[in-house]
Amino acid sequence: MFDRHVAVFGWIVLGLVFVDELLAMAAFGIWGWDHDPRWLLVWSLPLAAMLTWFFLASPKAPYGGTVVRPVAKVIVFGLAALALWDSDHETWAVLFLAFSVVVNALALLPSIRVLVDQE
Repeated sequence: MFDRHVAVFGWIVLGLVFVDELLAMAAFGIWGWDHDPRWLLVWSLPLAAMLTWFFLASPKAPYGGTVVRPVAKVIVFGLAALALWDSDHETWAVLFLAFSVVVNALALLPSIRVLVDQE
């Protein structure tokens, strides 16, 4: 019974991590919308962040590692929060950064980490 609850909590946390990643991509799009050339930045910045995430930060990243993965995550989430701040969404930037820290810290718990390693 306890294991099932831990697994459900773990999958909820991992779902929130995915939502956090989507929010980061949206933050880059928001920043791109506020700057010229708008049409180019609104698509290219989230794409660059997605490719960085795919190659360096995702659980199956081909170039990720014990040092590269956390550094890439800090850079992507930090720049996303900075993008929101620069776009005059200071409250959202702080909330996003706090949310990112909490869900990514929870995802490092051994009981949740094992769910990622099983896949």
